Amino acid sequence: MIQEPQQQEEPYRRAMVVVAHADDAEFGCSGTVARWCRQGMEVVYVLVTDGSKGTGDRGLTPERLAEIRREEQIAAGKILGLKEVVFLNYPDAYLQPTLEVRRSITREIRRHRPDILITLNPTRTLSGNGYIGHPDHFAAGEAALSAVFPAARDHLTFPDLLREGLEPHKVREVLIIGHDHPDKWIDVTDTMEVATQALLAHASQIGPEAAERIKEWRRQAGREVGVAYAEAFKQFILR
Repeated sequence: MIQEPQQQEEPYRRAMVVVAHADDAEFGCSGTVARWCRQGMEVVYVLVTDGSKGTGDRGLTPERLAEIRREEQIAAGKILGLKEVVFLNYPDAYLQPTLEVRRSITREIRRHRPDILITLNPTRTLSGNGYIGHPDHFAAGEAALSAVFPAARDHLTFPDLLREGLEPHKVREVLIIGHDHPDKWIDVTDTMEVATQALLAHASQIGPEAAERIKEWRRQAGREVGVAYAEAFKQFILR
């Protein structure tokens, strides 16, 4: 069954996406993000790493690659209509779900106060073929979930954030990208083209063939619920 945030008793107004790298969100949820932006929701991306390692070009320094990927993500965000892109700038490829990372994400949750948050699957499932998963994805997902609950909610956790004026905040719903057993599908038929444009903004990482392959994944998800294109998530409603 396709479900929308606006079907909730109180409509969602703010959303956050927490991922490891520039382009992670475009791979997994940019159709949903574009849909929410069109509906008037404020959407913020939080990128945990600096994206400084993902290249086969030996002429690129990590610093230059990080700069390129930052520019690409900002461009993608403009295409989608994001309110803001936050760069936490932890080193790419070395991410761990430490208390420091959890605090950084908690700070952004308390600052932007999202009703709904999307993040990556924190578990290596090994259910696909040809992709074993990126350790930064697992670390970012684990840190984001730990920030949502209980760190962002509890005033006694990270009291330094209270001193910064950041009051506790309870996220109402979490969606997980890349879960083996999704139970929420969002129809992205009307935003598929803008989602693809945002993906192609990451020119250092993505070409037309890869973009078409990702479009086919969304087509397959759409077949599950009888629409042209969909994005699938594991849903958690937080009590």
